[in-house]
Amino acid sequence: MGIVNVTPDSFSDGGRFLATDDAVAHGHALLAQGADLLDIGGESTRPGATRPLVADELARVVPVIETLAQEGATLSIDTMRPEVAEAALKAGAMIINDVSGGLANPKILKVAADHGATYVVMHWRAHGAEMQHEDHLVYADGVVATVKQELEQRIEAARSAGILDDNIVIDPGLGFSKTADDNWRLLAGVEEFHKLGFPLLIGASRKAFLGRLLAAPDGTPRPVTERESAHDAITVFLAQRGVWATRVHDVRAAKDALAASAKLKTIGARETIR
Repeated sequence: MGIVNVTPDSFSDGGRFLATDDAVAHGHALLAQGADLLDIGGESTRPGATRPLVADELARVVPVIETLAQEGATLSIDTMRPEVAEAALKAGAMIINDVSGGLANPKILKVAADHGATYVVMHWRAHGAEMQHEDHLVYADGVVATVKQELEQRIEAARSAGILDDNIVIDPGLGFSKTADDNWRLLAGVEEFHKLGFPLLIGASRKAFLGRLLAAPDGTPRPVTERESAHDAITVFLAQRGVWATRVHDVRAAKDALAASAKLKTIGARETIR
């Protein structure tokens, strides 16, 4: 899943693709690199982010979706707002990627149900301005077990709204009300989420926990655009564990890593040495 941030303030590339033409061109580039689908978003959900007006979010994403959909791209709308989801689906999107799992505005669940859209249920506790507050970082039963339990609650809410099981995808929400170690525990325990019985989407690309892992000796986190190698290792790890999709900024690097991994898996046993 290639990321197209049509925003002025996203943590990795805010402002680079805010203009419609630039966002569409970026979408073309990601597809050329091998993206299977594109996730179009008009609101940054990074820690500390403030929300745009609904009208601004609509103005950012709808023209991009219309253009790319007309060209045959498979598109996801990254939004928590039912009005934006509705407009995006009418413009040609097929997936709603709701980072709030319906908590920000439950009406989005009905939009997904009415359109028969694929709905990504992500684990979430609060908006960007509050999500890293200490009270949102408590996982009484451990982060894997607690996130799994809270995802089950959101899955039931989606079902109650009329979303079919075949249209549900789940996401443990790396970086959303999580510490760095929480993110690593969720990745290491990813197979637990398969037990819920739904396709799994993971978004680790360029996130802060990678910057901390790769920090300089003085503790300075690795810059956002220099975390790709670590992320590619995660992508291979997740693919080997049956994850449906990974949400990535650098599609070419991820595809290269997966190609090498697949080749090693299929080449067969090494020749006998005599």
